[in-house]
Amino acid sequence: MRVQPPDPAPREYPPAVHLLRRSARGSAAAPGVTTVDDIIAWLLGDAIGDNDLLTLFESLVWRLVAAGLPLDRASLHVGTLHPQMIGLTWNWELADAICDEVRVGEASLGTDAYRRNPLFRVIEHGETVRAMTDDADTVARYPLVAALAAQGYTEYTASPLGGGTVFHNAATVATRQVGGFTPAQRADLNRILKVFGLHVERHVIQRIAGNVLDTYLGAAAGARVLGGSIRRGSGEPIHAVVWASDLRGFTDLADRLDGPDMIALLNAYFERMAGAVIDHGGEVLKFIGDGLLAVFPFGAFAVETAAAEASLAAAKQAIAYLDVLNADEGGPLSGIEGWRPLRTGIALHEGEVFFGNVGAPERLDFTVIGRAVNVAARVEALTKVLGRPILVTAPVAARLARPLESFGAHDLRGVAEQVEIFAPAPGDADRR
Repeated sequence: MRVQPPDPAPREYPPAVHLLRRSARGSAAAPGVTTVDDIIAWLLGDAIGDNDLLTLFESLVWRLVAAGLPLDRASLHVGTLHPQMIGLTWNWELADAICDEVRVGEASLGTDAYRRNPLFRVIEHGETVRAMTDDADTVARYPLVAALAAQGYTEYTASPLGGGTVFHNAATVATRQVGGFTPAQRADLNRILKVFGLHVERHVIQRIAGNVLDTYLGAAAGARVLGGSIRRGSGEPIHAVVWASDLRGFTDLADRLDGPDMIALLNAYFERMAGAVIDHGGEVLKFIGDGLLAVFPFGAFAVETAAAEASLAAAKQAIAYLDVLNADEGGPLSGIEGWRPLRTGIALHEGEVFFGNVGAPERLDFTVIGRAVNVAARVEALTKVLGRPILVTAPVAARLARPLESFGAHDLRGVAEQVEIFAPAPGDADRR
């Protein structure tokens, strides 16, 4: 279930930075009294069982406070491999007792605010930046330090924590203590952060693995692979609505458009098709040329009828998305000539499929196979013959509480029995 992020007030983040989660456990996140040695022992022991970097970091900073260190502000910055972001940040402040987890978009790397931030030197060059707010040159060089000086901070230090990707991970600490951190306090912080950096590397590796699997396999398949379903033949039968779709006129478009334009067109097309599937709880399994294969597993919905309703709602939304794209003169394909209109055919069929690993020992694919997949592919081909963009087989139609138009039973190549075909009634989905 998608959770709506909390209101970031009173904090504000720039456009390329998005709040994901927030924790406000306060001092309850740590023992009331502890020591630096206790924190090290915790990091080498119980902390290993915490697989949530938000709660782990929050517990760490409150332990630092409980150990008597004058910490008023701290942050953690990690890089990751993800097509939509460059990394994640966790921001904590003593004043509001809040710890935020935020996503940092790649666009932030090109901003002046980033290049004039001490973190730029840390993340991209692995340097440690110690900024005292009573130093005029430092305040003039870094707008962030000037802002912290105005808030009563005396020292801000940013340090590398190793590198999860081509960029270094980083941690920052800041204090309002007169004169900044003492040498002994800095030594304690460095000692603790060095051990904490090992946790960060572990979490970064796990997150990168999850991101890559989710991006290339889909969330459900990715979770299964990460959970250990990696052997050839491993998987399980599932009951689902199978979605099969193809872009109309793909061969002609591929002949007329050059490579970069064709890639841009396919990206725009699949973004709308896959986006509709994901928005309605479906699982995108693969892109095959101009084709898309997806499933709406019954087990992912409260009742079986909900899976069928979701699949048809996704199909209708995908068609609507394409209509908007076709009508948008200033859209993402505005620099490409002769592609309009994009049309698609979508087939929805219900059945049992095998959801798991198939292939060669050295090269596996996590996918669905079975008669239901074959039927869905054959029905999709009928969208050209029947002139409708969405076709539904009888098993799916029986679960839908809306009018459908019957096109009778049809022979399908490679399928022994005829299959009755339905389409959304005129007015429910336009003819194509």
